[in-house]
Amino acid sequence: MTTPTKKSSTKESQFRFEGKNLQTEQVVRGEVTAKSEADARAKLVRRKIKVMQIEKVKQKRYKKISQADITVFTRQLATMMKAGLPLMQAFDIVAKGHPNPGMTNLLINIRNDVEQGTSMADAFAKHPKYFDRFYCNLVRAGEAGGVLESLLDKLAVYKEKTQSTKKKIKSALTYPVVVVIVAVALILVMMMFVLPSFGNVYKGMGVPLPGLTQILMNLSDFFVAYGVFIIILLVGGAFGFVHLYKRSPNLRKRLDIMLLKMPIFGPIVSKGTIARWSRTTATLFAAGVPLVEVLESVSGAAGNIRYEEATNDIRNKVNQGLSLTSGMKDCGLFPNMVVQMAAIGEESGSLDDMLNKAAEFYEEEVDTAVSQLSSLMEPLIMVVLGLIVGVILVGMYLPIFNMGNAVG
Repeated sequence: MTTPTKKSSTKESQFRFEGKNLQTEQVVRGEVTAKSEADARAKLVRRKIKVMQIEKVKQKRYKKISQADITVFTRQLATMMKAGLPLMQAFDIVAKGHPNPGMTNLLINIRNDVEQGTSMADAFAKHPKYFDRFYCNLVRAGEAGGVLESLLDKLAVYKEKTQSTKKKIKSALTYPVVVVIVAVALILVMMMFVLPSFGNVYKGMGVPLPGLTQILMNLSDFFVAYGVFIIILLVGGAFGFVHLYKRSPNLRKRLDIMLLKMPIFGPIVSKGTIARWSRTTATLFAAGVPLVEVLESVSGAAGNIRYEEATNDIRNKVNQGLSLTSGMKDCGLFPNMVVQMAAIGEESGSLDDMLNKAAEFYEEEVDTAVSQLSSLMEPLIMVVLGLIVGVILVGMYLPIFNMGNAVG
């Protein structure tokens, strides 16, 4: 009878080391992930590194690595390389100075890969969760052309601009959603805890209730009886919807199409997507990436499934020998101004400049639209909330006012 083998449950830890690279005779420092010190030493031996010092790194609480972290890293790396710092030293400075241990660990792993001879683009490509195809393509083009500092600077500008536009669109969409959630929570609290107290008082008085008050009391009784189930249903429905949205491409497509057709928010989302699409295309094209590969990267960075599918269609047409402009015109998602600017760019050989100008125009359009929307939405939402709370308060105190009039 064979005894089942137990899987090792030993967790991996980080070990900081200093050693000599036996191939280059240079002293190297870094971190390695291993189950034990002996395992760490064995890994370093396989990497042709003679260990001089090694110690276990104390575990720190890792925070989630955000795209804002990647943007800041890109800007810092571009600035240091422009200042003439060697690549490995720049990586060390950025990694050790970052407040997020998770980001530090990521950068050290990338640095070690580059130090062992892996190209920077390939080292980034090992972490697709943080560095997408667009990012890796630009870095690869910079390495091939010997203009890595310049392209990192363009990459940093691109990420800063697109993140700024994304934040503005998110703020425009998030504000009304948050207010609606607060309003629903307020109504639930009043229905489940405030109105029942008034109901008990009115029952003790034995007076007939006005129509509005009776409706509110009936609603209150319903929420007291089923309020917990309603809350569970709302929270569970929200989590279920988010989970389904992440898993279902068809649902995402329907919602993306619906979002583009919404009367107020649709134009803002559309302008933001066009700005991101134009800037991504311009940045990659300026780096010398072939147009077909550019469109392949752009489709993944579009941020909207409708535009992603349209970009794939444009790429197929360009691959067949048609112009970018004809593909953009046929899909019907790009305004005439953007199509005309792309046409001028193709004819004059300045496609990247024209698309960058289109991106700047639509980024300003998004800024203006979000500012106007915020100034309109705030008083409108306050009025709606005031009306809801006002109706509930009037309904609660109406019997008291009626009794006062009867006594008078």
